Amino acid sequence: MKRSLIALGTALVLPLVCAELAPAQTYEGYLDVLTCKVKPDKRSDFDTLSKKVADANRRYKGDNFIATEVEYGEQNTVIFTSARENYAAIDKGGAAFDSAMKEAFGPSVPQMLKEFNACLISSDAELRKRRGDLSINLPSDMAGVLKIIGSSRWVRTAAFHVKTGHVDDFEAQIKIVKEGLEKANPSGPMILVSQAVAGNRGAVFYTTSFRTELADYDKKLPSLKEALGLEAFQQYQKSTAENVQFIESTLSRFLPELSNPPKDVADASSDFWNPKPAATKKPTAKPTGGAKPGD
Repeated sequence: MKRSLIALGTALVLPLVCAELAPAQTYEGYLDVLTCKVKPDKRSDFDTLSKKVADANRRYKGDNFIATEVEYGEQNTVIFTSARENYAAIDKGGAAFDSAMKEAFGPSVPQMLKEFNACLISSDAELRKRRGDLSINLPSDMAGVLKIIGSSRWVRTAAFHVKTGHVDDFEAQIKIVKEGLEKANPSGPMILVSQAVAGNRGAVFYTTSFRTELADYDKKLPSLKEALGLEAFQQYQKSTAENVQFIESTLSRFLPELSNPPKDVADASSDFWNPKPAATKKPTAKPTGGAKPGD
């Protein structure tokens, strides 16, 4: 389980999102993602352990990560995501995570790792490259990206599994969509694009959008057909059939109690990202005085 919890620190899923941030003017670098499929009967134990891990990293300046839970998709799936500036930052995040865990739990860390692994059906670690060149309606700087993420509560992700040898064609297809949507609605929702580069099976691209509440998905936006025009939309449909094997879509919510977000994310909604510990009820004082048995 040590690999799982280190990955929890080095990879721990939005869009979910972050020990080493990319330079402020760019949307570059990597996303280090750990997907945990939790045993249903162990979900309570998993949440308890993950809360302890998140709290330790907050208190002892460990790694940053954001947790999301799939609500529509495979149930009991929790995703932990960290942003990495480069490959070297993966080691740096792991070292910060290890240090925080040792400070908080000392010699009991191996046992915690064992208990964490016992909660899982499986886990997958994946490294994704941020594709700012394909992302849609990006803010002017990284601070703007993180503010949108921090203000959100819901994440919708589509995973495009691209056919072998069709990556260039798929990228060209996405660029056409990007141009059409930004022209039709330049102030529309931000859509982040990333590309799997390690831990993946075949070529996979991810598109991720964020909303503050589910009702925001009801808001009327230009359809892809309206944004591209009929002829370009028909070409898009044809290209999708030619380039994409299949598409997986999930809708997830953020889990602040299992997260240790970077400051810019937490500052966007402090009350949400810094949940207060549950109040404990003080024990009732025993009555004093009065007659004793036998008096």
